[in-house]
Amino acid sequence: MAANSLHFQVVKLDLCKSWEKSGKAQIVSLCNEALKHKHPMLKAEKDIRRIIYEVIHQVLSGKLKTENFIALLTTLKESSEDMSSIIADVLSMIDIELGALDDKKSKEKFISLLSSCKDEVGVALLKERLDVETLESLKLINSTKLFQQKYIKTKTRLFYKQQKFNLLREEMEGYSKLAVEIGDLNGSRITAVNVLEDIKSLIGCFNIDPNRVLDLILESFECHPQFAKDLFIPLLENYLILCERSTLCHLLGFKFAHYQNSSHKTPKSLYTVAALLVHHNLISLDDLMPHLIPGDDVLKDQWEKYVGIATEEARRTTVMLLNPSEKKDDKDVKIDADPSNQKLGLCEALLRIGDWEDAEQMMEKFTFDHMISHKPIATALCGLVSYVIDPLYRKMSGETAGKSVPIQCEDHYIFPTRANECADLPEAAFPMLYRLGCKVSLDPILLIKITRIGKSFFKEYALASETDQEKLKSVYGGFLGIVSSVLLPSLSLVLSNAYLSEEIWQMIADLPYQTRYRLYGEWKNESYKKHPELLLAKAQIVDKTKYIMRRLTKENVKQTGRQMGKLSHSSPTILFDYILSQIQRYDNLILPVVDALKYLTNLTYDVLAFCIIEALANPQKERMKHDDTNISNWLQSLACFCGAIFKKYPIELSGLLQYVANQLKAGKSLDLLILKEVVQKMSGIEISEEITNDQLQALSGGEILKAEGGYFGQIRNTKKSSNRLKEALLEQNLALPLCLLMGQQRQGIVFNDEEEMHLKLVGKLTDQCHDTLVQFGNFLSIQLGTEEYVKRFPTIDILATQYHTPADVAFFLSRPMYTHQINTKYDELRKQDRAKQKGGQDKSQRYITAADSVSHPICSLVQTIHPEKIWIDLSPSFYTTFWSLTLYDIEVPTAAYEREVNKLKQAMNNSEQESSNDNRKRREKERCENLISKLKEEERKQEEYWSRVRARFKSEKDGWFLAKTTKNDTITKFLQLCIFPRSVFSSLDAVYCARFIHILHQLKTPNFSTLLCFDRIFSDISYTVASLTENEASRYGRFLCTMLEIVHKWHAEKAVYDKDCGNFPGFVTVLRASTADGSSKANQLDYENFRHVCHKWQYKLTKAIVVCLESKEFVQIRNALMILTKVLPQFPAITSLAGALEKRIDKIRTEEKEKRPDLFALAMGYSGMLKMRKPHILPEHLFHNKAPASKDKQATARSTESSEKSSSDKSSKERAKSREKSAKRKPEERKEHTPKPKEAKTANGNSRGTSKEKALAAGDAKPQSRSSSKAADDRRSMELHKVSSHNDEKSERRSNSVTHSSEREHKRRKLEAASQGKVSNSKVITLTPAKA
Repeated sequence: MAANSLHFQVVKLDLCKSWEKSGKAQIVSLCNEALKHKHPMLKAEKDIRRIIYEVIHQVLSGKLKTENFIALLTTLKESSEDMSSIIADVLSMIDIELGALDDKKSKEKFISLLSSCKDEVGVALLKERLDVETLESLKLINSTKLFQQKYIKTKTRLFYKQQKFNLLREEMEGYSKLAVEIGDLNGSRITAVNVLEDIKSLIGCFNIDPNRVLDLILESFECHPQFAKDLFIPLLENYLILCERSTLCHLLGFKFAHYQNSSHKTPKSLYTVAALLVHHNLISLDDLMPHLIPGDDVLKDQWEKYVGIATEEARRTTVMLLNPSEKKDDKDVKIDADPSNQKLGLCEALLRIGDWEDAEQMMEKFTFDHMISHKPIATALCGLVSYVIDPLYRKMSGETAGKSVPIQCEDHYIFPTRANECADLPEAAFPMLYRLGCKVSLDPILLIKITRIGKSFFKEYALASETDQEKLKSVYGGFLGIVSSVLLPSLSLVLSNAYLSEEIWQMIADLPYQTRYRLYGEWKNESYKKHPELLLAKAQIVDKTKYIMRRLTKENVKQTGRQMGKLSHSSPTILFDYILSQIQRYDNLILPVVDALKYLTNLTYDVLAFCIIEALANPQKERMKHDDTNISNWLQSLACFCGAIFKKYPIELSGLLQYVANQLKAGKSLDLLILKEVVQKMSGIEISEEITNDQLQALSGGEILKAEGGYFGQIRNTKKSSNRLKEALLEQNLALPLCLLMGQQRQGIVFNDEEEMHLKLVGKLTDQCHDTLVQFGNFLSIQLGTEEYVKRFPTIDILATQYHTPADVAFFLSRPMYTHQINTKYDELRKQDRAKQKGGQDKSQRYITAADSVSHPICSLVQTIHPEKIWIDLSPSFYTTFWSLTLYDIEVPTAAYEREVNKLKQAMNNSEQESSNDNRKRREKERCENLISKLKEEERKQEEYWSRVRARFKSEKDGWFLAKTTKNDTITKFLQLCIFPRSVFSSLDAVYCARFIHILHQLKTPNFSTLLCFDRIFSDISYTVASLTENEASRYGRFLCTMLEIVHKWHAEKAVYDKDCGNFPGFVTVLRASTADGSSKANQLDYENFRHVCHKWQYKLTKAIVVCLESKEFVQIRNALMILTKVLPQFPAITSLAGALEKRIDKIRTEEKEKRPDLFALAMGYSGMLKMRKPHILPEHLFHNKAPASKDKQATARSTESSEKSSSDKSSKERAKSREKSAKRKPEERKEHTPKPKEAKTANGNSRGTSKEKALAAGDAKPQSRSSSKAADDRRSMELHKVSSHNDEKSERRSNSVTHSSEREHKRRKLEAASQGKVSNSKVITLTPAKA
């Protein structure tokens, strides 16, 4: 039909003219309406084709452009998928019309139009619909003739050429009947035997191909797998008897090969059929595997690539990337899950039908985690495990399981053995769980079931008898393996599931901490290396942790803590490992991190304790700084973090305490820093040498006074944490072992042969060990009940003999027991008196009786600690009394009580003035009033107790000092065994020793010479100073300061001296073993001579300090400066002596500024304090009167000298023999450490060995004129300067000698000095080494 003769019904001329404006839009709208509803103006059979037809003719007639038609086609194709086919139909019809009309011009236009739109319509459709000649014109075919020939051949091959058994094409009756026979299986009469007989009949009757019959049977099997057990499996087993068994495997392989070359996925039904055939041994898995793709080598390469990427991702988090191009991209790393991977599909099908054995056999062909890493396989195996353990879970979980629906299997599945008892799990479920590993995370419900079963089993196992436990041992070990290999790794892949974390904790909470820590160790150090998924998860956690830690501040602790909590629920080991590494570098992160870790679960807190211990035990970390004299910063930071975290959160302490005990047992005391910090933070008990005098006074009071004024920080909020620490110690039975190990380690640090330690380090370790022991012992005495304390600690003789505990430590540990026993006995006697209605009996006498009943057994035990010759001069009762009492027992700190009461009253007044609400004011007022009343009551009780102790002293004093030899030996033993060991034990003990000596003087104790005791203490302290550690020097300085304070009180006023010392036997100048004439007034030291003696003591102290400062040895200089700082309130008291000290201090400041900065700092500090004290220092002529001494006094001095010489002759000989032996044994040591006689003469005008100094009254009280006092001062200063210059030369020689002497001798000298003191030629108590 010609275009001009066509009657256009829709696409009229006006639409063509307005095509760009509205025509195209109207046409598109009409087409869309026609596609949806049929347009009313069109005929039903034409619709959209009519519109396309008219548009094409308008193009052929020239009314529309070809480009307009192509644009319209493009628009219409977007609205309908069938539009190309519709357009091809219209083009085919127009092609036929134009061919009939033989209109060449229109034909050429049509061909041109087709050439333009062939790509839009589709070449395949045009080839199918257009005429052959038109296709040749479009060059879609090469030749019409050749195309016709090929078409005829193809048609003949398809429809006319007949092949053998190609009867399906002809729909022959045999195959039709076969299809009906195996296609309709719903009848009840269908059985494998009947179907097989029918198939045989059809094959025989119609001569059909048996292989095609087998293929049709597999097709039917694939469509009806539910009939597998009842029909198809028996049918195939019997059918294969008639043919080769390999045929079935080949046919199945051909089916899989069909989908290998197709774009369609292999259907699950085919995998199911193959899995069922493999399970029933109809085909072999090894025979089927070659037919599946991809090959084994390809699979292994893919897996290795995936593992390599995961490993590289994990490595990236451990290094610092300087190149921005190497930074991590945001794409997740996943293993390629190819849908055409038929081997994985077959493995999944085996698991879905319940065939674990064959699936495991297939998995064994590859790496352990390879096939299970694919989600469908892991999900199928999770379902299989759930089915197996469901009966046991419902049985053990009780009511909770009743709400869940029992898990069922399909009829055609294989029913694996289910677990009904825990004993069935090792065979039924554990192998599958081990294979799953961390992939159990895909099924959180399964994880919960396993944890609940495990929790019930562990409870039953703990309550079972030993016989039953032996039977269940394999199950117990299996559950531990499941926790290590399955539950904890799976937790790392479950994001922020706090409930699951808590369930796992409830399962393992009752296990010993050693077992739990082993599980955590495997989780942290092994699991992440085994599974690539965990490596990737680890990398993500590390990145997130770094992001959080970079933004952690005090202000955003709450938000940051929540983020940390979410991360900790899944991967606590990775999170804490990084956090601890940051804390070791930056200690200012400790407090923010501690505050941020409040959103953790019980499991993660336990993991945190493990991570801390692992970080502490890291063998790659150096515990000492490069100078080998200071503890590393990372260890100090970790110790501080331990104290803070264990105090704030309920974390189990057993592992940490056992770690410290193990380190002590191995002879390593550095980790005592951890115990010190933990005890300090959790109990509030702090051991510091910087303690003030006010705090010392408070510590000598009751518990309330100690809590209010004895510590640097508040200890009110430490009750819960203290109880937790106490319970951990008692549960692990570590209270006594830790005390004993610390006591032994304190003595053994000097003999550490592992490496040559610097002497400074030896002192620091000894101080740390000792301070921790005192702190820990105080904690136990406060927290443990008295009965519990007595129960756990042995008696004094067992501590000393069996455990080799030093006497000072043994008494320190036993002291609370004896106090408790005396108080208990006192209460018993009081109850007995009340029962007998003897209320008028003296309380003091009752206390004396109680003390005697307790102390007598102790005295007998004490005698075994020291040799028998010790008890010749000292009585065991005195030794026991001295060591068993504390500062609380011998004085009442009234000033401290008053000070705290005044503070509370001031706090009440301040609260009244505040603008806070009334309830708060009322509560604060009630608290303060309550504390005031308690403090007053506590003070009253302590005063009553002190009065009873005082009465006890008065009753016992006559038998304390036996003095069967001489008073010199008595004082020597008293100082050696009592004063010196205890004065350096703690600051409280230092004050206690001074106070006790004062009490001995006040009680007028027989055979005790106060004057001689003070003289021995002050005369020459250089040897003592050289043998002390830093903290011991501080405590010894406090002891000397307290002693000088007593001396200063007597020295200040004559009335006080006459009252306190005038008629006291301790100030008798004639020292005889027998004191029949001791009460003679002429034998008493008068006030002025006492002032001379005080001057002598000041001079002796100055001389000893100068010797130490001139020694060039670090320890001696440091200790001297420490002691000078402590005794500064009382020494130096004379201007000339202060000048000599200041000169030497200035010299140290100059010399040590660059070489030893720590000594320079000490010297600078002391120099400043000394300058501030100068206004209070007196000239020598004001300190003591230098008037000529009378002849009577000179005679008294001579008689004193003679008497002293005769009374001490025996002891002098013994000491001389001892010195000879020591000189023969160690000549070099004596040359190095023993001052020369010439030096002593320079300082005193006499040799040390002379007996002139024995007459203490003579002192330096030589006849002098008042007018020559200034010259005497100058002469005394010159003497000191001579000593100083002489010591310069001597110190150089000593320095050279020290360089060649081993540090071992220094260490041994320190230990022996603690237990064996010697008296020098000048009658000064010294500590010299004995044979180690």
